[in-house]
Amino acid sequence: MFRVLVTVALITSSVAAADADPKFAKLRDQAESLASLGGFIDKYLGGCGANPEGPGECQRNARSFRDSANGKKFYMIITEDSVSNLSVGSVDRDGITINLTPIFPGSDSAVTQGAPSRTDAAGNPVMPFIAIKAPVGELSTPQQLARQVGMKSLRLQVVFTPQGLWSLPKKGGGKIWGVKARLDTVLISVGRTGDQVALWMGKSP
Repeated sequence: MFRVLVTVALITSSVAAADADPKFAKLRDQAESLASLGGFIDKYLGGCGANPEGPGECQRNARSFRDSANGKKFYMIITEDSVSNLSVGSVDRDGITINLTPIFPGSDSAVTQGAPSRTDAAGNPVMPFIAIKAPVGELSTPQQLARQVGMKSLRLQVVFTPQGLWSLPKKGGGKIWGVKARLDTVLISVGRTGDQVALWMGKSP
């Protein structure tokens, strides 16, 4: 279901560049690195039926994992071949605005910034963009930055804090479930070189 909107993220625990922005590096170093977002979501939701809050040992194990994970920071890298939730916003001589749809899918569900309130015609959760300003660097122009977005040459590094479950009515009956989270920071970089393109910092809790 979520794969229609955003390609499933390929997560790697590769170490990020040592010269990352200090504000980002501070949050990244406080977080637990994920080897697989799908694996994390499976544990968080339980992977044991249509209702992760229902009775049963599987649901009890999931609740125990959620209790330990909620409020804790997690870090993931989404490689450029899997980034499909970026689009170009406004373009001016100082740079471009990159629109990030804050939905990160895995294992038939997703981590989202907050909780979506509705789904689209295909049954995917709808989330407002996060607008991230990408300034022009010494070797880049607004047009080059826009081309990098379109050619899927950008990589995402994300630190997020899970906060609970969300659910929405499912087309045809039942519900879809996901992980409500607070995005702490998102670093956009060129996948091939590691050069920073833009940094977004969320609100402090």
